[in-house]
Amino acid sequence: MVDWRSSVIAEVEAFGRRHAIDADWGRFADRWRREGYMGGMQLVREGELPFQTTDSLHRRMLDLLLAELGAGDTPDADVAELNLVWHRLQPWPDSAEGLRRLKGRFIVATLSNGNVALLVNMAKFGELAWDCILSAEVTGAFKPDPQCYARAAELLGLEPQQVMMVAAHQKDLLAAQALGFRTGFVPRPDEAGPNVHVDLTPDPSFDLIATDFLDLAAQLGCAAPHAS
Repeated sequence: MVDWRSSVIAEVEAFGRRHAIDADWGRFADRWRREGYMGGMQLVREGELPFQTTDSLHRRMLDLLLAELGAGDTPDADVAELNLVWHRLQPWPDSAEGLRRLKGRFIVATLSNGNVALLVNMAKFGELAWDCILSAEVTGAFKPDPQCYARAAELLGLEPQQVMMVAAHQKDLLAAQALGFRTGFVPRPDEAGPNVHVDLTPDPSFDLIATDFLDLAAQLGCAAPHAS
């Protein structure tokens, strides 16, 4: 739904200018996500860290990255504000309108590893009109743990086969599929940036493959609203 990488790079570059810190901000953003968010969740799954919000995992890694740059003494209030960049990520151009079209026919809900406050603020910032916000903080497990998907369907009063998991990440879809979810793949070729290679060849088992959320809505029979 959101262009996390461009959003984060823009803010860390501005942060660096304000505090006279020089870095390869693209790689900074990549490491923040890869080692802080994804790596942090892996540490939780392995029991090396207690279950905690993604805000906490992001802040843990941000402190480490700033310390590596010799900027560990940056005022805490400024670091805390930078950590909230994940709450104000810019949506992809099709996300808000595609979501509005889907809402005309379906219940639409998040199922994210982000914590609830992060997702609420992101939705408000990007005008992402969810019917419901579900997250790992609600289900008690990070994706791809089966508990995360199963508990989400249960909370909505639905059987897994009544739910379509839509994602840009194929491992997420395959994990949901294993529990009986339908699957919709919406690849985001520019998401990972130039430093990470992502195979975007769709798994043939996916139920639906769309170029963006407007295409997704069209394929699911959600027509564009009539012009007034």
